[in-house]
Amino acid sequence: MAVARRLRFVYALTAWLLATVLLLTLFDALVPELLYSFSLVGLFVVIELTAPFNVTPRWRKRLRGLIIAGLLGLGFIILRRTLQALPEALE
Repeated sequence: MAVARRLRFVYALTAWLLATVLLLTLFDALVPELLYSFSLVGLFVVIELTAPFNVTPRWRKRLRGLIIAGLLGLGFIILRRTLQALPEALE
């Protein structure tokens, strides 16, 4: 039963990532920052939609490190984009 839930999580995340790549390619907007951001949002959505009600399995607790790393990466992207736009705003 636990393996089925784990596989459901992996399949849902894979479907989200493939849909993201397909849509970004379709709109000719496939850039690493957008792909990373939408993938992180997808990770959050899939985590919430596949969360069990009563007990949190051990493998889901290990996702916390992945979430923290993802948020740090997103913060880096936001900081870099802000610093790129800042000199233009000051001129």
